[in-house]
Amino acid sequence: MINFNIPPVTGNELQYIQKAIGNRKICGDGEFTKKCSQWMEERFKVQKVLMTTSGTSALDLAVMLCDLKEGDEVILPSFTFSSTATAPLLSQASLVFVDLDPKTMNIDPERIREAITDKTKVVIIMHYGGISCDMDKIMDIVKEHNLILIEDAAQGVMASFKGKALGTFGDFGCYSFHETKNYSMGEGGALLINNPQYNERAEILREKGTDRSKFNRGQVDKYTWVDRGDSFLPSELNTAYLFAQLEQADQINEDRKNTWNFYYSQLEDLQAKRQIELPYLPEGAQHNAHLFYIKTKDLEERSQLIQFAREQGVQLVFHYIPLHSAPAGLKYGRMSGEDQFTTVESERLVRLPMYYGMTSEDAKKTVSVIREFYENR
Repeated sequence: MINFNIPPVTGNELQYIQKAIGNRKICGDGEFTKKCSQWMEERFKVQKVLMTTSGTSALDLAVMLCDLKEGDEVILPSFTFSSTATAPLLSQASLVFVDLDPKTMNIDPERIREAITDKTKVVIIMHYGGISCDMDKIMDIVKEHNLILIEDAAQGVMASFKGKALGTFGDFGCYSFHETKNYSMGEGGALLINNPQYNERAEILREKGTDRSKFNRGQVDKYTWVDRGDSFLPSELNTAYLFAQLEQADQINEDRKNTWNFYYSQLEDLQAKRQIELPYLPEGAQHNAHLFYIKTKDLEERSQLIQFAREQGVQLVFHYIPLHSAPAGLKYGRMSGEDQFTTVESERLVRLPMYYGMTSEDAKKTVSVIREFYENR
């Protein structure tokens, strides 16, 4: 079976984990946590990065910093993972889902504008597949209405828009280093803080509501509980694993892009025949080959393709069920405007195997299976 995903391994992971153990500090904010944060700050030109236990906890921490209260509204896409929605619910905010742009599967900026009310406080966007949202339009909207912007850039590490790294546009950016991501620590994430006014409080909330970070820097002679918070620090063992991959970030990125480009070139004729639809890259978006998808005619055809591929030993998978129609979405939120594209487009989308180190033979077989399916229709 050609698996949909295989977690990345570059070679130095065990060596760095052993070093973390030898340092006799594995609880977090040790050598490797600091190295990962510094690497991202320098590489992505962001003033502050805090490592977290997951991409979800990075979103939770970002939302905590927004000081939302019951009755406040948060605008977000319906086509996204549940974490994008569960984070605002911790503050009892109301969720306002909006439709997507069918070309990119990203949130439609005009639908954001239409959804804004006097209760709107935060906009959360998600860069699907590491392909950027229209950040020019979105930044204009949030600035015009004085809204806080959170980028769910869980899939966007090493991707950019007009030369600027995803996750560095809004007040906050959130990365994921789950095992399905381009760079992994099993479970882990990072909060990018682009507005320095949040730095000190972010450290406090991340450290169970204490000013322990100041204590560790020698700025106070003891630390104490000063605010609400939670435990967001990842283990040093996890960040040691991640740092081995960050050192090879360009190699991983290039490897994945080679597979992505191969898929595109080999399936382009099926798009020309209007049998499938391939990913769309908007001007200015530099993707990271996080995933490669095709769109089938409809849900029935997608199900048939997935079943056919499985029988041939290739694992194809679909993606999100729209949040606005999920049980929790109906309970905690509402759809602003019409669901013109979210449901119908999500039912057409199927993802192909994509991972670091994927062999050309496996990529060729994946393409061959898809081509065989459409030749026989």
